[in-house]
Amino acid sequence: MRDLLPNEANQMRYIEQTARRIAQLYGYREVITPTIESYELLAAKSGEEIRQRMYAFSDLGGRRVALRPEFTASIARLVATTLRSEPKPLKLFCVGSLYRYDEPQYGRYREFWQADYELIGSGRPEADAEILLLTHDLLKRLGLRNYHFKIGHMGILRGILSQEGVPEEQQNRMMQLLDKKRWEEALHLAHALHVSERGISTLRGIFEAKGDDTDQVLQKIHQTVKGYESALEALENLREILHLVMDSQVGLKIWLEAGFARGLEYYTGMIFEVYVPEMNIALGGGGRYDHLLELFGGEPTPAVGVAPGIDRIMLAMQRQNVPTKALEGQERRVVVIPVREELRARALELSMRLREHGIPTEVELMGRTVSRSLSDADRRGIAYAVILGPEELREGKVVLRDLGERRQAAVRIVDVPTEILKGWRPPSES
Repeated sequence: MRDLLPNEANQMRYIEQTARRIAQLYGYREVITPTIESYELLAAKSGEEIRQRMYAFSDLGGRRVALRPEFTASIARLVATTLRSEPKPLKLFCVGSLYRYDEPQYGRYREFWQADYELIGSGRPEADAEILLLTHDLLKRLGLRNYHFKIGHMGILRGILSQEGVPEEQQNRMMQLLDKKRWEEALHLAHALHVSERGISTLRGIFEAKGDDTDQVLQKIHQTVKGYESALEALENLREILHLVMDSQVGLKIWLEAGFARGLEYYTGMIFEVYVPEMNIALGGGGRYDHLLELFGGEPTPAVGVAPGIDRIMLAMQRQNVPTKALEGQERRVVVIPVREELRARALELSMRLREHGIPTEVELMGRTVSRSLSDADRRGIAYAVILGPEELREGKVVLRDLGERRQAAVRIVDVPTEILKGWRPPSES
């Protein structure tokens, strides 16, 4: 776990602010779920690796609880209980910290941050397409470049294994291996589970079906899974989702990989992760999970979602030298500097007036000279300085200085908030 210093915290909050804006634009309403949940709820379909890495303990009441390792289980519980009568589709958004006892390494922390978007109640391919487009929209607005979507479909893999008689628990073991790209071990496990030679050959063909020519890869998958009806149905679902995305003309870069799996056990349909060339770890991922709500007593309800990783997006922005925009209002930060000691109260009064107009305002608190105060404000990226001098105050004015332009002018005190909010610039020098 780590501390986030002011610049890092600002960047994280900027990503979070953008994620929240995306939620508003797409009609997702924010909810806040507990950091601690029942261990059984979080472990139900999280996958063996996550179950082993949860921060789990008994509370003072003797209940087995855990720090949440991801958001979807909590959202599913909420929808299956409190929100069960809400009209569908139900679109929910949340953001916060998650916890897993992972080995610390680049882009992997024991406390990490994610946003989360869940679209619940629609099993149609346009719901999957919306989640893909929403993710693209978020990364584009943040200024990231050259990212691509790795896409697969759990229904293809599970369709083959189910027809071969492999129990779900053993299927989950195989998905864990595929999630780690251990394809040969997955094939050895299939042999041990008495999958037929035809099934082994089909799986091998699936693992080799990948590329950025989606139509060509879809055709290869179709040829490979002939005779596996459930897998063919899943393939048609994937084809429809991809065509919806491509026909929407947003320009998603897609890498289609039929042997791609994710570690979470609740996925039933389309799955995806997002990558940038500079990093070999996913910036986020998600997919369709149509049976999770039933585990918590809900009605059978289709659902699809995505969890963008805020920490990893922050790393990607740093690797691509993407500037972090100021948080809303921060581009107009102001410092009020009294020229003399007896003007300190007036400085506090003016600072309160500026804050009432929504302008982030600091007051010089260190007793520095005006020149040193201006130098410090410039170093900290403050946009404007308001300098209170006795002569200007007698005329009902202050000196307003644009620290970027390094120029200033006298402005009436009553006009200062309005001028700053308008993005005041000093008059050009003749």
